[in-house]
Amino acid sequence: MRLKSYTAPSMAEAMHMVRLELGVDAIIVSTQRAAGGKGVRITAALEPSDVEEAISEMLAEAHSTPAAEVVRDALIEHGLPARLIERLVNAVHTNAIEDAETACSAALEAGFTFAPLPDHGAPRPFMLVGPPGNGKSMVVAKLTARSALRNRRVGVITADNVRAGATEQLAAFTRILQIDLISARGPESLRRAVENATGQYDIVFIDSPGLNPFKLTDMEYLSALVEAANVEPILVLAAGSDAMEAAEIGEAFGTIGATRLLATRLDTTRRLGSIMAAADAAPLMFCDVSATPHVANGVTPINAATMARMLLPAPLQTPRAKSAKTTTEASL
Repeated sequence: MRLKSYTAPSMAEAMHMVRLELGVDAIIVSTQRAAGGKGVRITAALEPSDVEEAISEMLAEAHSTPAAEVVRDALIEHGLPARLIERLVNAVHTNAIEDAETACSAALEAGFTFAPLPDHGAPRPFMLVGPPGNGKSMVVAKLTARSALRNRRVGVITADNVRAGATEQLAAFTRILQIDLISARGPESLRRAVENATGQYDIVFIDSPGLNPFKLTDMEYLSALVEAANVEPILVLAAGSDAMEAAEIGEAFGTIGATRLLATRLDTTRRLGSIMAAADAAPLMFCDVSATPHVANGVTPINAATMARMLLPAPLQTPRAKSAKTTTEASL
C-alpha cells in the first residue's frame, strides 16, 4: 500500500485509525481540514520510500491543472530556481483560477511585493546601489527625468568617485534637465550633501559606485554611505544573468538595507529568472523596470499583472483571428 487517507472528527481519532491499520511505523505525509471544514484528513504511508513517491504523486496531481501547467512551463523557461517555481505553481493551484495569466498574476501578488518608486516626493533620498555595469547612473538619469517632467524639484547627488567618467556621464543628463549635480566623496561628504538638500527638493536621487557584493570592504563602504546619509537603498540589477548568482547578489545588498529591486535591460533579455530569484532571496520589493535606452519615459512601474504578461508566452492566434487580421491589414 503506497498511500492511504483517513478522515475523522478529530486529530486524535484520525491518528488512532492510522495506528490501528498501519501500525506505529506509519509516517504522516500530510494533514488538512476535511471537506466542508468538518473534521480532519490525514494521509499516511508505511515506508519512507512510499512517502517520497506519495509526495511526488500528490504534487503532480495537485499541480496538473491547465493554468498551473502553463505557468510552470513559463517559469522553467525563464530559469527560476526550482523551489521558487514550486511555490508559485502551488499558489496558482491554490487560487483555482482557470485563466493562466490571471492565475499567474494572483500567484505573483501572493509571492512578491510590488512598491513602485514615487515620482513626486519622498521623505528620504533614494540611493541606487548595485554591482558594476548594471546601469545605476542611467537609472538615476531616467528617474530624475521622470520627476522633472512632472515639474518636481529634483536633487541629484553622485557618490561615485570610483568609476572613471561616472560624474561626467551623469552631469551630461542633469545639464540638459537644468539640474545641478552635487558631488560627494565618502560617507561624511554625502551626509553633508543630504543635509544641505533637505527642504530644497521634493525628491533626491543618489548615484553610488558600483561595488563587488562579494567583497567585504566594498560592502562595508556602501553600508557606511547608507548609514551616514539615512537613505533608502534601491538595488539596480540587470535581467538575464544566472539566477543563482543573482540570488546571492540580492542577499548581499539586502544585508546593507536594500528594500526594493529595479530591473534594467528588459529590452535586451528574454528571461526574468535572475531578477525574480534576487528579489525572492533578499527579499526585495519590485518597484520599477527599465526596458528602453531612452532617458525620457525610461523607467516604468511594474506590478503583478504586468509581470505575468512578461512571463507567459503570447497567446496563439486562431486561424479565424489571423484571417481577420490579414483582411484588416489589406483594407488599410
